Amino acid sequence: MDFRLKVFYTVALRLNFTKAATELYISQPAVSKHIQELEETYKTKLFERNGSKIALTPAGEILLKHTKNIFEIYREIDFDMSSFINERQGLLRLGASTTISQYIISPVLARFHQKQKDIKVNLLNGNTEQIENALINKEIEIGIVEGQSKNQSIKYIPFLKDELVLVCNTKNPLVKQNRISLEDLKMMKFITRERGSGTLEVIEYALKQLNVKLTDLQIEMQLGSTESIKSYLLNSDCFAFMSIHAVNNELKNNELIVLDVETLTIERYFYIITLIGKSDSLSELFIQNLSSYYNLKL
Repeated sequence: MDFRLKVFYTVALRLNFTKAATELYISQPAVSKHIQELEETYKTKLFERNGSKIALTPAGEILLKHTKNIFEIYREIDFDMSSFINERQGLLRLGASTTISQYIISPVLARFHQKQKDIKVNLLNGNTEQIENALINKEIEIGIVEGQSKNQSIKYIPFLKDELVLVCNTKNPLVKQNRISLEDLKMMKFITRERGSGTLEVIEYALKQLNVKLTDLQIEMQLGSTESIKSYLLNSDCFAFMSIHAVNNELKNNELIVLDVETLTIERYFYIITLIGKSDSLSELFIQNLSSYYNLKL
């Protein structure tokens, strides 16, 4: 039954029998057989089939909810029981928004692995909205995000302070201008992250405090990653507000430059997020390692 549930869980997440078979290293007919046996056991359909597309039935939705809870309990059992023989084992599913996964979390993961070699970490990368949804759907245990959104089912722990700075190519004509005014911003062409990005959310909030709307800016393009924005800046006369952590190397190499904007300072925190009322030993162990790496008191 456990393996059948694992097959069901994988199909339910992927909504694709072929992808589930590849992920589980079994044949597609075997996947279909396990699903059929579950449907016979519960005497109800778990998936609606429409040609090559499938979707969960109401019964399938209920089974998915229980399956997530079952696997979560198994994960906690594996870790807690292995601790009795000083061989901590288990799986930690971590999510991090784009800036954090690219520039903040890697050294922490490396040190955590050195200390806990038998703990496997899966890192999900996405924007803040996607990471919060993954946490709510119990696809991850911990998230680290940027942004202002406050979901009532999520506990937000301030983690690291960050500053968003206005940057451009060092060859940009406006580099010679000592200071940028709020009115200047409305004349400049910007590259921004996509909707759902925590960075874009923070920028919008900071500008709003100074009576500047995001729609007042000339947004040339929205791109889905920090690296693509940097590459665009290096090949254009556009501007972008970016995390200081994300542009350190480009600033050192004199490829990008920070411009001061009158009366505008954009500071924020990165947040560790967990579900309210939900805690487990493995997640707490990772958060302790995270806080000690950055000398934080969480």
